[in-house]
Amino acid sequence: MDGAFDLSTTYVHLGLGATVIPLPGFGWDEESLERYTTEHGSDGDEGRLVVLSESRSDWTVWECHPNGDELVVLLDGSATVVQEADPGPRRVRLCPGDAVVNPRGVWHTADIHEPCRFLYVTSGRGTMHRDR
Repeated sequence: MDGAFDLSTTYVHLGLGATVIPLPGFGWDEESLERYTTEHGSDGDEGRLVVLSESRSDWTVWECHPNGDELVVLLDGSATVVQEADPGPRRVRLCPGDAVVNPRGVWHTADIHEPCRFLYVTSGRGTMHRDR
């Protein structure tokens, strides 16, 4: 891919050997995640998916990345990331420029206080969802 591209519509795979592979047409849905795993699964747990995404309302699902940690950076807006923890949920309030790590295997969701843009660097392979 030559020139600039919109990271909110063209996600990126960071692969082995310090490669950067744009993924035009990728969506954050089960079909795209399965295709991602098929096409880039050979990079194992070291491959990363980079996503710029907007959220206008609370997430309706929980998400889990069993193969690696996820870095979440809030670019603008206001949100709380909720992680399943023992004895109860861990809530991390984010303001623009703040970041949080969702550890490998930890279910998480987000409460949106005002429209947000997030940057995610995640282990997309094997990502799971369940209803909130």
